[in-house]
Amino acid sequence: MSTILDQRVYEAIESAGITYEEFACDPELADTAAFCDEYGFEPSQAANTILVAGKANPKIFAACVVLATTKLDVNKKVCQELGVKRASFANAEQTIELSGMMIGGVTIFGLPTGMPILVDSRVLENSQVVMGGGNRSSKVLLNPKELEKLSNLRIVEDLALSKE
Repeated sequence: MSTILDQRVYEAIESAGITYEEFACDPELADTAAFCDEYGFEPSQAANTILVAGKANPKIFAACVVLATTKLDVNKKVCQELGVKRASFANAEQTIELSGMMIGGVTIFGLPTGMPILVDSRVLENSQVVMGGGNRSSKVLLNPKELEKLSNLRIVEDLALSKE
């Protein structure tokens, strides 16, 4: 089957048995705000994947999924979930190195095996969310309950804080 998704992302979604739709987008409009404005999605439907690094020896990396209307609580909740005293957002270089994906296309599908995936519980309150497709020219549309088919995923209450 032909796909617009990154091949690793496509294979990960298919092997997990996740029901989804592919959505093509202009790579120049892949970042959340521009994407939502252009394609008519609400920021509350945008489930963004953010890679974080726990300050441990060795470093612990995790993928966190939060709505665009919230901000990841990296200083408290992420540290608590990873069992570390400090954590920070992975920089663009680390993100590309770990995921093989560019900012604007990062998604939880196709990440290294065993990387913890933490999903803010608010993501599951939507009937449909949009996530990265592993590249800047595609997105994945799905019912967020489909994410529960991933074995290394944890739903976390208050992983993110309201931006208001």
